[in-house]
Amino acid sequence: MNSSIETLSYNVAERKDPVAYSQLTESDVIIKACLNRIDMQMLDKLVEGLGHLGIVTTTNKATGEVMILSTKDCWPDLKKAIEKMPFKIEWQ
Repeated sequence: MNSSIETLSYNVAERKDPVAYSQLTESDVIIKACLNRIDMQMLDKLVEGLGHLGIVTTTNKATGEVMILSTKDCWPDLKKAIEKMPFKIEWQ
């Protein structure tokens, strides 16, 4: 899943397609975060269960780095929910 998000961003940026690029940058939010490795799967499952407010992708399993893809409209609600989850997450 990580590669598909990177591929999408890479393809849009490389093509310099103004319509696709503006839609990606104006509506989507990509957040980088870090948490304990043991909590990564729980974060993924809890975010998945929130009605698809976002998608969690592991970027570095060894260090607990994740990327969260959401929209500008959904991100405030998702951030509040994540901050109330039973583990510590550091925003990068």
